[in-house]
Amino acid sequence: MEERQMMKIHTLPMGPVQANCYVVIDEHSGEAAVIDPGDYTDELKAVLRDEVKNLKYILLTHGHYDHILGVAHIKDDYPDAKIAIHPYDSACLKCEDISLAIHVDHGIQKYVDYDLLAEEGFEAKIGDITLHTIHTPGHTLGGVCYLEETERVMFSGDTLFCRTVGRTDLPGGDWQAMVESLKRLAALDGEYTVYTGHNRSTTLSEERVRNRYLRKIPRGEL
Repeated sequence: MEERQMMKIHTLPMGPVQANCYVVIDEHSGEAAVIDPGDYTDELKAVLRDEVKNLKYILLTHGHYDHILGVAHIKDDYPDAKIAIHPYDSACLKCEDISLAIHVDHGIQKYVDYDLLAEEGFEAKIGDITLHTIHTPGHTLGGVCYLEETERVMFSGDTLFCRTVGRTDLPGGDWQAMVESLKRLAALDGEYTVYTGHNRSTTLSEERVRNRYLRKIPRGEL
């Protein structure tokens, strides 16, 4: 768990392949968003019960099963929380073949409808925190990142990882789209702490220097 000036971020690895779920809490209001719940674990339940006064959003960076298997179960307990996903990935919420959950176990995914479309420019406001959406296809057609400008944090899903990037060989993956998304992230002004979809967090400045893909961008080699 990391505390910032007005934002508390819980990092909770979960689900079949230990994807990172994040709970973002506005300390002043107690409002919160869950990002990419790949399960509905006891640990996540405890955070929502003990620290959150109003769960406003369930935000999804993309629609693969390891980031969405907890969505329907959270919605059952928090029906006022709004599920947001990019339109190009929205079908994943109601089809285990598209979400790839079928490759884990038939019937493991409980279907649910989305409430909001996390398109380019969509903003999720939780207290004094605003999470701004940018469309970053490549890993999937509907991949997005959520940026918070005051605390300078980014939730990158499976677009950007520590020292690497998301795979593009799954259905909906597109390497050229990924290249354009990486160029866009690398060109962002200033520094961001990057909370990734798997493994440890990083910073954008670190990745510009140490990520073998982002390093190629200034040289025109990507």
